[in-house]
Amino acid sequence: MSTNTPDSLSYRDAGVDIEAGEDLVKAIGPLANATRRAGVMGGLGGFGALFDLKKDGWEDPVLVSGTDGVGTKLMLAFETGIHNTVGIDLVAMCANDVLAQGAEPLFFLDYFATGKLENGIAEQVIAGIAEGCKQSGCALIGGETAEMPGMYPPGHYDLAGFVVGAVERANILPCHADMRAGDVLIGISSSGPHSNGYSLIRKVVERSGLSYEDNAPFSNAQTLGEALLTPTRLYSKHVLPLLKKDLVHGLAHITGGGVTENTPRMCPDTLVPRVDRTAWQAPAVFDWLQDVGKTTDDEMHRTFNMGIGMILAVSPDNVDAVLAELQALGELAVVLGDLVDA
Repeated sequence: MSTNTPDSLSYRDAGVDIEAGEDLVKAIGPLANATRRAGVMGGLGGFGALFDLKKDGWEDPVLVSGTDGVGTKLMLAFETGIHNTVGIDLVAMCANDVLAQGAEPLFFLDYFATGKLENGIAEQVIAGIAEGCKQSGCALIGGETAEMPGMYPPGHYDLAGFVVGAVERANILPCHADMRAGDVLIGISSSGPHSNGYSLIRKVVERSGLSYEDNAPFSNAQTLGEALLTPTRLYSKHVLPLLKKDLVHGLAHITGGGVTENTPRMCPDTLVPRVDRTAWQAPAVFDWLQDVGKTTDDEMHRTFNMGIGMILAVSPDNVDAVLAELQALGELAVVLGDLVDA
C-alpha cells in the first residue's frame, strides 16, 4: 500500500501530536528527577514504575494506596488561566489520605488528559505535581499524558493521581486498641477550602457578581481567583515525626464532608468525636462564602473543612508534647474536643 498519497491521513491530521507528547516527557524529566528518593528504580518512560522497598529501609511494610482528583476546582483554573497550583492539590488529596492510615507517601503517578497539548499548560500542571511531591516527600516516578481530540473543550483537561505509601505493620492507623474515651482531638489548620466544595463555591461566586479577576473580598493581596486557587496543604512532613514517636492514635483527613463526617471515620464503633465548633476561628474565606451563599452553619461544616485540614486523636498525656512539636514547626494547631463513649 502506498504511504505517500496526497490524501493520506496522519495521527497529527487527527489532532494528536506525537512530537508534542515526546517534548512534554523531556520537559518534565527534570521535574521528576528533583523528587527522587531512595527506592526509586529507573526513570520516566518505562511501561511501569518500579520502587524498591528494601532499599528504602522498610522492614515489615504494608502498602497503602490512594487515588483522587481535584474536582470542579479545575474549572477555576480554566477560567483564570492559573494552572500551576492544581497539581499541588492533586498530590495533597492523595498523600494526605494515605497519611491518615499512618503511611509515608513513597511515590506518585499522575494522569493528565486534554484535547490538545498547548501553551505549556501541561508543563505548568505537572510542575505543580512535582512541587506537591516535594512537599510530601514522595517521588514522581511515572504517569500518563493523553491527547484526545474532541473529548475536551480548548484549554480544558482532566487530572487524576495515584499515590502509594508504606507503613510498618505495627504502626497502622487508626490504632483502635489504644483509643480511649478522653483522647484529645487536635486540629491542624488548612489553607482554605483545599479541594472540596467548589461546586458550591462557584455558585457563590456567581451570586456575588464578582469576576475571578476582581480583588478577593477576604484577601487584600490577591484576586478572587488566586485566593480560591490556594492549594491544599500537605501534612506528612510535620505529622510523620509524631507518628514515629508513637504520639498519635488516629488521624482524619478533613475533605468533603468536613469535620462533621470525616472525624468519625478514624473512630471505633465504641467511640464518637465531640467537637467544639467555637474552639477555632474559621478563615475569612468561609465567612464570605457563608454570607453570600446564606448557607447554614451545619451545611458549611459538612461541606467545607472550615479551616481544619487534619485532626489527630492523642492521649491526654501527649497533648502538650504534640502541640509543642507542631508549633515549633510553625503549625497552627488547636484542641478541638475529645472522644467520648458512643
